[in-house]
Amino acid sequence: MINTNAFKAYDIRGIVPEEVNEDLAYLVGRVFAVMYGAENVVVGRDIRTTGESIVEALSEGLCHGGANVIDIGVCGTEMVYFATAHLKTDGGIMVTASHNPAQYNGMKIVRRGARPVSADTGLLDIKELVKKDALPKGVYLDKIKGSISKADIMEDYIAHLLSYIDLQALKPLTLVANPGNGGANLVLEHLEKHLPFNIVKINAEPDGTFPNGVPNPLLVQNRAVTASAVQKAQADLGIAWDGDFDRCFFFDEEADFIEGYYIVGLLAEIFLQKYPGEKIMYDPRLTWNTLDIIKQYGGEPVRCKSGHAFMKECMRAHDIIYGGEMASHHYFRDFSYCDSGMIPWLLLAEHISKTGKSLVTLVKERMELFPCSGEINRKVEDASVVIKAAEQKYGMLGEVDHLDGLTVDAANWRFNLRMSNTEPVIRLNVETRGDKALLKEKTQELLAFIGGEEA
Repeated sequence: MINTNAFKAYDIRGIVPEEVNEDLAYLVGRVFAVMYGAENVVVGRDIRTTGESIVEALSEGLCHGGANVIDIGVCGTEMVYFATAHLKTDGGIMVTASHNPAQYNGMKIVRRGARPVSADTGLLDIKELVKKDALPKGVYLDKIKGSISKADIMEDYIAHLLSYIDLQALKPLTLVANPGNGGANLVLEHLEKHLPFNIVKINAEPDGTFPNGVPNPLLVQNRAVTASAVQKAQADLGIAWDGDFDRCFFFDEEADFIEGYYIVGLLAEIFLQKYPGEKIMYDPRLTWNTLDIIKQYGGEPVRCKSGHAFMKECMRAHDIIYGGEMASHHYFRDFSYCDSGMIPWLLLAEHISKTGKSLVTLVKERMELFPCSGEINRKVEDASVVIKAAEQKYGMLGEVDHLDGLTVDAANWRFNLRMSNTEPVIRLNVETRGDKALLKEKTQELLAFIGGEEA
């Protein structure tokens, strides 16, 4: 029986070969092709050393299910999203484990139009069929066996990225770029030919062994190398990516890490200046800064539960031009409502060029107006018990909301508590209206109430 522990809420991800291996990949491919009646499916992989053999098995499974495979090679997750929509295929599968350590791999799956396949939209069905090995081997289910072809979509993808900005407005900024030995430099090498920037690269060489640590800039210990490079280069902006570069993270010219929450607000401002009156999507964890900016620039706010599957469906349902999560996933209507780690930094560099304002100038006032704790994780025995107790203790202080965990909005401070989908972890976010002392007080108070250990 196949081990299906790697099936998560939004993707497949686990240790190779115990949880993710060629047998699993083969069955996922075959089941996907049959379930969705797929004729053409895009396949890509990140820079992990186990990716090639998993793609081969996945492709064989897709072919045995009757689908033709279009292999776009080593790429980023968003390139599979782009290719699936651009080539009008019936789906796409990216072999990646994103920011996980080198011994992990997995798959992110989308349907036609780059719509995500998650636990709510078919991933659990795939899991059950894989677990049962329900489709007979060697039978193509009344279809002809599919074929495998290669495709290079880089030129079209680069052209799409550049369509978001005015190249003539760009100034010769100095940027530090840290792909973390993931795949981002595969794209940077093509983009920089069109840009006037001096791009100083560190950890740029793709290396699936991750010699400089896992490519996860959310880890505080991983930020120092980018910050140091920004100081050394006297750069205008620092950018770091996770392994499959569907998220990017920013450092200002003073080498300080900027919380993703404030980047959401800044990108909302950029879009509303370009496209007045449009809708902007945000998640419930931290909201006041984003809402204030949307109101200031005449946009329409739309709140959505965090998680890329929920966000993308919300984007489609409400025809939203831009949406962001504080965890640094940024979604764009013209990018098939998908998230990209390349579009945000291009937009920020353009905005800095146009306004003549530094990133610290652009976000400092917002950080003063709405200081936040950033997301704090704690390991607890039962997160649901903690959340219920928190509502009993704090619910009478303000408006209570359950869209995504527990949110309590008091007059001058608010917090959100939510459970992890994959581990016994509770996540806390706190913000205030311009009161850093109150922020510190309430954050410490809530952490003491939650208990548990650092995660």
